Amino acid sequence: MPKSRTRQKKTNRPYATPPTKPKPRKSPPWYGYLVVGFIALGVGVIVWNYMRGDSADNLFLWVGLGLIAAGFAAATQWR
Repeated sequence: MPKSRTRQKKTNRPYATPPTKPKPRKSPPWYGYLVVGFIALGVGVIVWNYMRGDSADNLFLWVGLGLIAAGFAAATQWR
């Protein structure tokens, strides 16, 4: 009678390690000062607009609000 083939023994194959997640980059140390600076400068422009002797100018109000918005937008990217 013919002899049947024998099964090959399983070899211990090392499993592939899953790829590691890259660490998020940290913001430079000056980035926090930039965020606070934008917000403070925007508030300063708005306060200065009301403190000067003439009537309040809408352009300065929009510039101040734009600087504050830029500070908040930069704060969302702070790591």
